[in-house]
Amino acid sequence: MGKQRVRQAQRFIVHGRVQGVGFRWFAEQAASVAGVSGWVRNRDDGTVEAVAAGSKEQLDEFAGYLRKGPRFAEVRRVEVTECPRLAASGFSIKY
Repeated sequence: MGKQRVRQAQRFIVHGRVQGVGFRWFAEQAASVAGVSGWVRNRDDGTVEAVAAGSKEQLDEFAGYLRKGPRFAEVRRVEVTECPRLAASGFSIKY
């Protein structure tokens, strides 16, 4: 029998120069590449928040993209916490 992938969900808070640099669009593309579902949004405090669901490997890949960020971003820190399972399909930008 093949190895079963356990889906889990994580919340990411990205700190640094991450607003006004295409970060949400970048996160949406990264989610597609990593194969995770969820959403991303700007927060009032200048950070970007994302919630994503997928296998541990997919979430690790997505986190790696977030730590790098798009070309003009300056990511200083990414907080990652476990969160309840997410019943989302696809990945969206919240406004």
